[in-house]
Amino acid sequence: MDLTLILLIFLALAFDFINGFHDSANSIATVVSTRVLSPKQAVIWAAFFNFIAFLLFNLHVANTIGKGIIDPSIVDYRIIGATLIGAAGWDLLTWYWGLPTSSSHALIGGFIGAALVKVGVSALIWKGIIKTVVFMIIAPVLGLIMGLAFGVAVSWIFRRSAPSQVDHWFRKGQLLSAAAYSLGHGGNDAQKTMGIIAVLLFSAGKLGTEFHVPLWVVLSCHAAMGLGTLFGGWRIVKTMGQRVAKLRPVDGFCAETGGAMTLFLASTLGVPVSTTHTITGAIMGVGSLKRLTAVRWGVGGSIAWAWLLTIPAAAAISSASYWLMAALR
Repeated sequence: MDLTLILLIFLALAFDFINGFHDSANSIATVVSTRVLSPKQAVIWAAFFNFIAFLLFNLHVANTIGKGIIDPSIVDYRIIGATLIGAAGWDLLTWYWGLPTSSSHALIGGFIGAALVKVGVSALIWKGIIKTVVFMIIAPVLGLIMGLAFGVAVSWIFRRSAPSQVDHWFRKGQLLSAAAYSLGHGGNDAQKTMGIIAVLLFSAGKLGTEFHVPLWVVLSCHAAMGLGTLFGGWRIVKTMGQRVAKLRPVDGFCAETGGAMTLFLASTLGVPVSTTHTITGAIMGVGSLKRLTAVRWGVGGSIAWAWLLTIPAAAAISSASYWLMAALR
């Protein structure tokens, strides 16, 4: 491999690290805010299950990212570099602002911005883009419905149990739900960087004639995301775990389980969804079960605006990066 290719692979893994750092709030916010685990315990728990997710999930999402957003034949080093700069730049900005935005959509926006500057609209694969945009709406709604459904079911099943008993049981149960959500997070999010590295290797002629994701890429991406999760993103943890709705262990269990099931479905379908959107919807669903005013809808509105801006903002940073790299060659 030449030096540029190696540096781009390291840049992709750095983005995966930032992804884990930025999105660790998705995996640990509920279990920290309910005080089932300390922050240190929670990040170790989440990082472990982020990493082992490669044992459970096929690589459908990686294939969508690698060849389903832009034409793989136009990919070159500048496309990949600009895409990663756009996605990582937006992730770091929104982490600083404490907004739980989507690393997935930042990556897709970066791809779109660089491709538009290089080739134009003809480089875009609309089927994959539309599927992703549709799930921008479906994922939080489905997360909300699943979280609400689990909340209703648990409330009915344990309606005659003492609150202290329920709290005791679900403090243990939330360990399982947090693990399941972290598996879903790793199984969907780490695959996006796998797709980036694989299409980079494919465009450089390192994978032969058939697109695939090598095992070393799979392991490297899961390791980078797990390490990022270990460093945590406490600004976003505060937003997700405290400002959207106040959660008890039973609420955290229902939100995480509903979010995990949504992520498992999306990964099976090969859709690169936002883990952030999913868990936010689930938390709102569980919170609204108590009463509608238990959810701070204004905070949800601020998060929604950040979601809507993610693809165009990352695309703008990526476009400027590609233009600058092309001008300096």
